[in-house]
Amino acid sequence: MQLKMIFEQGKHVVVSLSGGMDSSTLLLKALDEYQTVTALSFDYGQKHRVELERAQSLIDYLNDKGHKITYRQIKLDGLVDLLNSALVEGGDEVPEGHYAEDNMKATVVPNRNKIFASITQAVALSIATTKKEITNIALGIHAGDHAIYPDCRQEFRDADDAAFRLGNWDSELVDYWTPYLEGDKFTILQDGEILCQKLNVNFHEVYKRTNTSYKPYPSGNSDYKSASSVERVEAFINLGKPDPIQYEDDEGLASWEKVQGHVSKILAEHE
Repeated sequence: MQLKMIFEQGKHVVVSLSGGMDSSTLLLKALDEYQTVTALSFDYGQKHRVELERAQSLIDYLNDKGHKITYRQIKLDGLVDLLNSALVEGGDEVPEGHYAEDNMKATVVPNRNKIFASITQAVALSIATTKKEITNIALGIHAGDHAIYPDCRQEFRDADDAAFRLGNWDSELVDYWTPYLEGDKFTILQDGEILCQKLNVNFHEVYKRTNTSYKPYPSGNSDYKSASSVERVEAFINLGKPDPIQYEDDEGLASWEKVQGHVSKILAEHE
């Protein structure tokens, strides 16, 4: 079974908010296009749990600016010692480098997107059947999602959608919204600039309340050598703006110039 070919946009949307740059921009877009927005974040024992703090901070900032969001952090941290991944507490060291390198498979969390999808689908279907109206699930998937993550592939999403529709009554009331399907991190960030203006929020204030690093320092500052950070920095370089978050390395705080220099070298090696 394929995802529905004709998209039906409703008044209500559920956003899976990791606290990263992509999902935070998706949240802005949801606020611009929907009447009601529900956002979910997941605590699964991730080492980079600073992303949950950033997500809460962003929600608080947007609510203070008059944008109403229903927000929940879903506790799954009881799984932490049962999951084998470099991204969870007790796992191996998070590798550095580029996503093209094989060692990045260590950052896969088994069945993570399926777990998140099941909960998000349940919430969306509950909203839809209560209101008796189409409710959308917002997915921040984009062309830059990496093949090393099997649960980011189209085949997985199609099979997951088929299972959802087979396993639930009234599933036709839920549809997927994927506004960045043909984009990448740079085009998402470009859209974020436009959305900040439309929603009357400050670009710097929004994006300093995000985290993309899989190896944040105890201070909460981001590294700039892990693959997720390299991609983020590349997007800001292409945008021509400094990243508002603070970067750090083992020598201390890192300037934006130092961060750009390192990432530019990594990117040149993988051209």
